[in-house]
Amino acid sequence: MKYLVVAVTAIAAVADWWSRWREDERVERWAKPLATIGVIGLALVSGAPTEQIVVATIALVLCLAGDVFLMPMIDKFVFGLASFLLGHLVFVVLFVQYGLDRWWLGAVAVVMAGVLVATAGRRIVRGAADRDSALRLPVLAYLCVISAMAVMGWATGMPWVIVGVTLFVISDSVLGWRQFVHGARWMPVTIMVTYHGAIASLALSLW
Repeated sequence: MKYLVVAVTAIAAVADWWSRWREDERVERWAKPLATIGVIGLALVSGAPTEQIVVATIALVLCLAGDVFLMPMIDKFVFGLASFLLGHLVFVVLFVQYGLDRWWLGAVAVVMAGVLVATAGRRIVRGAADRDSALRLPVLAYLCVISAMAVMGWATGMPWVIVGVTLFVISDSVLGWRQFVHGARWMPVTIMVTYHGAIASLALSLW
């Protein structure tokens, strides 16, 4: 069963990457949510303790909601932002369940997050405010929450978690840059490849 879920998830993810490269919304409509549903399946068949599976599933369902809200045919950016923000907070609960006993790795992540916030993050927040002043606070709040999530993830010392939270930060940084600073042809595919890598890694941390 595990390998079947992995196969379906991988096929859906690759289809979604292809849809982003070709700008094919018809394929994205089914491939994007199906890939995240597949990742939820990875969590459900992990065999981890029930309380960890429940928390991870809630976080991933919130990611699924964010996926749907951010799809071009729906385009509800603030709702998508809020869904992912809540998902990150729930992931923090999962990391606490894992244990935060690698505090020195968390300290390294604090430094890296600080550099990111002071550079790319600052440009993204300013760009969001220039686009619509009402977006400044939600985007800033999201930046703070995902930074905190990354720090907590690194503090677990678990390789899959560290990879997952790092890819999440990369994905959302590229998304924010594309949305509010400057877009490029390679960005949509990069956003989805790193995003799928992020949620899949976090689900695999349960295995």
